[in-house]
Amino acid sequence: MIKSFRIVALFEGISYILLLFIAVPVKYLLHDPQYVKLLGLPHGIWFMIYVIMAIVIYSEGKWSQKILYHILLAGIIPFGTFYIDYKYLRHTE
Repeated sequence: MIKSFRIVALFEGISYILLLFIAVPVKYLLHDPQYVKLLGLPHGIWFMIYVIMAIVIYSEGKWSQKILYHILLAGIIPFGTFYIDYKYLRHTE
């Protein structure tokens, strides 16, 4: 389950970076919202899967409540999922 979560975290992190640093600037600087529309839905889906998987893994007793909060908070901070992968996930396999 952790291996699958690492993959989800990677895709969620990449989609968030693309959305924040490419799609949003293009929308406001070039007045072209198509990239936000294109990247917004996949990012939202990856984010929901990320949150659900984190809660499932927590409920299985693999993480403390403090780690769960760190992992959930990292989902809304740019590059946060990459930090979580480095700090918590890669050492648990």
